[in-house]
Parts: sequence; C-alpha cells; structure tokens
Amino acid sequence: MTTPALSESMPQAVPPLFGTVLVANRGEIACRVIRTLRALGIRSVAVYSDADAGARHVREADTAVRIGPAAAAESYLSIGAVIEACRRSGADAVHPGYGFLSENVEFARALDEAGITFIGPRVEALNVMGDKIRSKTHVAGYDVPVVPGVARPGMTDAELVEAAAAVGYPLLIKPSAGGGGKGMHAVATPEELPATLATARRVAASAFGDDTLFLERLVTTPRHIEVQVLADNYGNVIHLGERECSLQRRHQKVIEEAPSPLLAGLPNGAEVRARIGEAACNAARSVNYTGAGTVEFLVSDEAPDEFFFMEMNTRLQVEHPVTEMVTGIDLVEWQVRIAAGEELTIRQSDVGLSGHAVEARVYAEVPEKNFLPSTGTVLLLDELPGPRQRPGAPPANEVATARGRVRVDSSLVDGLELSSSYDPMISKVIAWGADRTDALDTLDAALAGYTALGVHTNVEYLRLLINDPDVRAGRLDTGLIGRRMPELAFRRPDAFEFAAAALYAADHERQNTPPDPAGTAGPWQRKDGWRVGSPAPRRISVGTPDGGVATVAVGALEAPGDAAGKEHLRASVQVDGGPVRRAALHLSSRAAFRLELDGEGRDYSLAPVFTGPQAQSWLDPQPGPSALFLGNEGWSCRLEILTREARLERVLAAVQREEGAADPAVRSPMPGTVVSVPVRDGDTVQAGQVLLSVEAMKMEHQLLAPLAGTVHLTTAAGALVKADQVVATIHPLDDTNTPNELDGEGAQA
Repeated sequence: MTTPALSESMPQAVPPLFGTVLVANRGEIACRVIRTLRALGIRSVAVYSDADAGARHVREADTAVRIGPAAAAESYLSIGAVIEACRRSGADAVHPGYGFLSENVEFARALDEAGITFIGPRVEALNVMGDKIRSKTHVAGYDVPVVPGVARPGMTDAELVEAAAAVGYPLLIKPSAGGGGKGMHAVATPEELPATLATARRVAASAFGDDTLFLERLVTTPRHIEVQVLADNYGNVIHLGERECSLQRRHQKVIEEAPSPLLAGLPNGAEVRARIGEAACNAARSVNYTGAGTVEFLVSDEAPDEFFFMEMNTRLQVEHPVTEMVTGIDLVEWQVRIAAGEELTIRQSDVGLSGHAVEARVYAEVPEKNFLPSTGTVLLLDELPGPRQRPGAPPANEVATARGRVRVDSSLVDGLELSSSYDPMISKVIAWGADRTDALDTLDAALAGYTALGVHTNVEYLRLLINDPDVRAGRLDTGLIGRRMPELAFRRPDAFEFAAAALYAADHERQNTPPDPAGTAGPWQRKDGWRVGSPAPRRISVGTPDGGVATVAVGALEAPGDAAGKEHLRASVQVDGGPVRRAALHLSSRAAFRLELDGEGRDYSLAPVFTGPQAQSWLDPQPGPSALFLGNEGWSCRLEILTREARLERVLAAVQREEGAADPAVRSPMPGTVVSVPVRDGDTVQAGQVLLSVEAMKMEHQLLAPLAGTVHLTTAAGALVKADQVVATIHPLDDTNTPNELDGEGAQA
C-alpha cells in the first residue's frame, strides 16, 4: 500500500483559475498555500508585517507587500491594509489561510465590495457559523445533535452564573467568536465561575475583538473528532472522512490523525463514520456552504455511538494535511477551484481512506516550564529525514521513508528570528504509514531527526507523547495530556553534553591560537596547561540551563585525524570531580559530531554562538563560543561557555540564594504586553497571588507572588516588557527594618 498522490482526482489543468492570489496570512500556512498556487500556475502575493520582513512566506511568494507594524491589529488583522495590498498587487482573489481574518464576515464583505474573490464560504455561512451560539441553535434544526448548554447572545456574567446551575458542573466557558481553543476554560465548581468568566472575557476580547461567552456541559472522557467537508456552488457536498484531535493541551490540538482510532476500532465503525459524515454534510448544507470546511464533534469514549456538534470552522484547518495524506486530495487546490466557479467532480463514492496519517505540531515553547513560549534565532535547521538540502535548492517538503512518507509544513529558514508577536507554532511534521503503527513509528523517527537549534521546541515532549502506551493503543481523550504531564521525564544535560561543550571550546581555542615554533612567547603565555613535568588539565566552566555550573577538566588534546582525513579529537575529561574518562569527538561536519565517552557514543547536531568582541592580542585572536546549542534525538539544550566573571556571578548567586528560598524579584518570562495588574503598588500580597498578566504569542501568562509581603510594581497595564525584565519585587513581611530602626553600629540615640 502506498500513500495516495495529491490531486490524483483533480481535473486536468486549464488556463489559470485566477491571475493573482494574495495570501492574507503568515507562517507555515502561507507557505503551504503558496506551494499549491505555484503548482496551479497562479501568481502569489505575500503580505508581511515589520516583524516578518525576512520570513519564509515572503521569500517564497512571487511578490510581497508590507501591510504594517508587528502588532497583528495593525497588520494581519487590518482589513483596510489587506484590501490596499490587493489593489497594489493586482490580486484577483484572497486566500485567508486560518486564523487572523479567515472567518471574519466584515473582511469577506469588504472583499466583495472591492470586486475581489474571497477563497472561502459565502457571508451567510460565515455569519451563522462564526458565532458559536447562533450556529448551535441553527444546526439543531437540521438533524445535527448538539451538546446541552446555554447559548443566548449578550448574556452578562451575572446571567451566566445564574444559568450555570441548569447546565450543570463541570462546565466549559467558550468564547462565541473564538477558535483554536483560545479563551476556553473548564470550571469545576460554582465558586470558580465569576473569576474565570472575567478572565475568559478579557482573553476573548483581546484575541477576537468580541467578549461574548456561552456555557456548555463538559463531557467526561471526551474525544474530539472532526469531519472534513467540501462543497461547491452547485449543491454538491461531500465529506472526506474524520480526523481524531483528542490529544490537546489547554484545548489546543497537539497531535491529530486520520482516520480516528476510535471509529477504526468499533465493530460498526464504518456505519458510525457514515452517520457522523452525513451530520457534517447536513451542517454544511444548512448554510449553503461552499469550499473546504470542518465540522467538529464531541464524542464520549464511554458511548462512541453518540456525537455532539461543537462548531463548524469555515476555513482550512491546521490539521488538514492528515486528510490530504490518506485521501490524496489537495484541499487548497479545491478551495481555489470552487472559488473560481468550478464544479466539484469528486463524488462521495470516490472518497477512500488509504493507510493512516498522524500530525505533530511543533511549537517554540518549553514544556517543562508550563509550555512557556520561546523566542530566538534559528541557527541550524534540518526538518526532513535524509540528507540535508544543499543551500539554494528549492525547498522540499515531503520525502519517502522505509515505512511510509514524511511531510513537513514549516515557517522556518536558517537565520529566522522568531517574534513574540504571533502564535508559537513554527511547523508541522506529518507522517503516513500503511497502518497506525507504521504511521506513529515513522513520525517518531522523523521527530528524532528534527533539528531547529537556536530556539526551544516541544519536539522531545511530542516524542514522549506519541510513545505513551495509551496513545499507542488508541485510548485517547482530551484530558490525557493533562494527566500525563506530571509523569513525563524530561531529559537534562549530563556528562556527555558537558564534555562535548568543553571539548569543542578547547579545540576552538587550540585551532585559533597561532603557532609559536620558536617558543618566543614563553611558557607564561601558553594556554594549553603546560607546566614542568606534565601538562595540567584545562578547566572549562559550562553554564547549565538551570543556572548552575559544570566544571570540566580537559586533558591534553590530540587531533590525529582518521582514515578519511577527517579530524577528530582525543582527550581525558573529568566532569565535576567525577571519574576521569576517555573522550573522543569525531567531527563529521561543521554542524554534526559524535562523542564517545569510554566507548559509549552519542550523535549530536551543533550550533555555536559567538558574541564576544574581537580581541586585538595574539593571546586570544579569535573569541571562543559564548554558548553552544546541542541536539540529539529530537532533544536539545543550550550550554554557556563561561568566562571567569560569568562563572563567579553564577557561583555567588547560588551562595546568596538559600536552598528553597524564593527570589523576591518577579520577572517576565518572555517579551510581551502587560494586559492586567490586579494589585496596587504597596499592597500586601500572599504567596501564589496573581500580580499581573503578560500576553505573548497569543497566550496570557499570569505572574504570581513568590512569597508573602509588600509588592512594589515597576510596570503597568499596557506596558511592553522584555524577557527577564523585573516587573515587581516582593518585600517580605518580616523585613520591617527601616533607616530609622537600625540595630547595632549606626543606630540613632
């Protein structure tokens, strides 16, 4: 069995459907749409903000137009800016991707008034399905089952609190205009509801410009199953099977697959698939839907024959590639063809599901730190299995493997600086196999080889997740990730990584120290550990990610080379006073090496960071690396090569901070905007109390008081903050001394 080729059911190419299409989006989805436009012979136009001037989608489009500053409200969410970009570029049509303006009714109307085709559904469908309250009420009249709840427009917090008792607990707060899990909150008890409603409204207003909320009964052990539909302007509506999206974090999908292992495991799975598919088609027919859309259902694991409508996404979904991989149908191509007036030539009987596909979303984030978004610069990139692409080659996005195929939809390029202004998802890795086991194994191997050094990613977490026994067995529900997180054992740097960093730094110093064959410099200027009798080990201090220091003693370096003429290093190493070990470092390229300690080996990718000033003396003609990013089997870390001053600073910080004592300084974990400050300067606060909230990468992060005391604020709502900036300081309650209450010498009489 082989994966279907995309577009094998497509009509033969005819003159371009549109002359020019503007892609009103960014990141990996913009690149993915541009790829299909190129295949159709359609000129593509990218739009970009100041933060995205060097982005991949800008480079891959035929032309690009700047639409504003980094803030999404002034660029990607600005209807006027996008319409003006259409006029300037001569675009006949706009593909909105997903997110941003993709489901905005006013945007669709503005395009229609400007005579520009919107590659998406009609305004009627956007209007009904874009409001979750209205859509639930609407589809209930078309034989589509819905979840019990309360969904009346314009309800106040007080009215929602009053209605909650009839809905029952636990319940779910959902933003009417939302999507992608943003602003959704689970509430277990009535006492939690008022404060959670306030947070949900704030997030909804910020993310969607609409703070309307509604309540739904929270289905226990729920599975999230959605159905892909295609519909044209001639009344033809089909579904392309289902996707399982039950592996979620904070209501955000992380792993998606097609078909659903739940339905595949049922004796009557084909019959349930037909029923849920027909319900999805009925939802689409109810609003005269056109184009590609997704109808999402909630299915109880305890009663898989029952399913409830959640919402219809009137756009392409992030997880659409898994459907493409098992059906061979290019959804973007059909979006374009239908928008251009073509009739859908695929009938329901033509749709078949071949094999299995699984997608993993790669985020720039730190799972260990509550999935804190990460910024940085991509220093080394290798996303597809097999040999790295040569520089300048057209980017490939899909390759065959031993047991299937791997596709990567990515926004990354070497040297790209990630902004904190946008969503932290940077790419998607999709694997196809003849069955689910093959697909998961292929995905695991692809993630093990995925390299994006310079930024923190969730790749290690994804590998842990897809190898969980319940995931492998198909026992999924939307709460599984939350239950597993406390049990996940994340890898930390050990002697291998510390030795590798020290050997690399020592060898860089060796190679960049000018030879002194005459010995004119004398022994006092030598940096190789020379001394009378035998050389002393070279001690290199390595800064660990947790703020600690690892000391590596490196013996005399030998660089004998090998049979292939490639240089490798040999030396003895001792980490933090432990046993002396024989080390060999084999450099296969400037970006890869193998390290062996006492015969045990690991393979690494490597990206050094050089930040020191150029030295003027021959004693240090080339500054060494200030840090190294190391990658191994999908895991990566950043290690600093410490100067004496930097080492001393870390050591003193450890001494001054008693074990278990809280740091009174509250720092922003990353660049962002302060969106709320519920305390006032000088207030007495308790440990764990919320001091302020910072929004970054479309997520709100609450910063808590580390200890009880008096708070001193150094920022305010609306302020922009930098990563690691001190935003508040807590003065402990027992710290009552003042300048007029001194003890001992200097006290006033």
